[in-house]
Amino acid sequence: MRISYTEIYRFSIPMHPFTIATGTMETAQNIFIRIYTDQGFYGVGECSAFPMIVGETQSTCFEMARDFALLWKGRDPLDIEGRMKELHDFTAFNATIKSAFDMALYDIASKHAQKPLYAFLGGRGKKLETDLTIGIQTPDEMAAQAIEFKKQGVRIIKIKLGKKAEEDVERVRSIREAVGEQMILRIDANQGWDFDAAKLVLGKIFQYQIQFCEQPMRSWQDERLPELRRVSSIPIMADESVFDHHDAVRLIRAGACDSINIKFAKSGGIFEAEKINSVCEEAGIPCMMGGMLESRVALTAFAHFASAFDNIQFYDMDTCLLGHKVDPVVDGVRYRGYFLQIPDLPGVGADADESFLKTLVKQVV
Repeated sequence: MRISYTEIYRFSIPMHPFTIATGTMETAQNIFIRIYTDQGFYGVGECSAFPMIVGETQSTCFEMARDFALLWKGRDPLDIEGRMKELHDFTAFNATIKSAFDMALYDIASKHAQKPLYAFLGGRGKKLETDLTIGIQTPDEMAAQAIEFKKQGVRIIKIKLGKKAEEDVERVRSIREAVGEQMILRIDANQGWDFDAAKLVLGKIFQYQIQFCEQPMRSWQDERLPELRRVSSIPIMADESVFDHHDAVRLIRAGACDSINIKFAKSGGIFEAEKINSVCEEAGIPCMMGGMLESRVALTAFAHFASAFDNIQFYDMDTCLLGHKVDPVVDGVRYRGYFLQIPDLPGVGADADESFLKTLVKQVV
């Protein structure tokens, strides 16, 4: 089997503004690709550029995608390790756009094997219940949104923090008092605090039964994570501090985290994500499956991956519920309440809607 050509789309999805500690996104700046083979079928891939975290924009991804497609033309798509090595040899970093190409290869390989992706990865499937995220607003606005979430059947809320410490404490207090004691609350500071602010907030909100705190400080303060973990009664999850399995090994050896968030946009896709999970599982460190602002195409791949590995125990897979105004996807994972139902089709089992693709900027290589 050989790669014939690749279609690359600026997969822009209009959104209601979504705010985290490092900025506000008003459009999902995604890229969608189809890698065609000489055997009459193609693989799909999608990534979501989140420049304030990963350092890539939709424009940089679009340009790099052209180079990647040229590099792979005529190559064997089933040699996933070889193809990904070519991308890593060609350019450092650029994990986000690499993840779209990685995803397309796994779609091709699992279609070729006539297996759903989770089965191709060796999994048997499991229940996946996602949280739902509240972006940063005033404490009263966030509490009101939490009440609406509860009415809708949400059982796990992820609270975005990382602004002024005392205001963040008030945000958590307001939400806990609004939703009661049964709701699971987890928090994510997106690197917004320094050590002192993180220590203050975590010490004050412990009384509100927080499941874990995700990425409290900037990644360049990783050396202080072990100290923060010692003084905090709230478990620490690493996100922006872990892009690949080397990062995971470094933090685990330092005793810097209790869990790790895996995102394809950071890892460069499934191939490296498996390595991260393996390192964590060996060390007894559970993982969460997360994402940026992807559509249900990439979300479906996330769900397959999470379903394939027992060590992935937390699910932050609400990416397309975070204000997307349109759903440009055919087939794919579906929400049943806040549980995810994975399609039992060969491959990823999702594709982009042709009518939506016709409206987008496209290049063919």
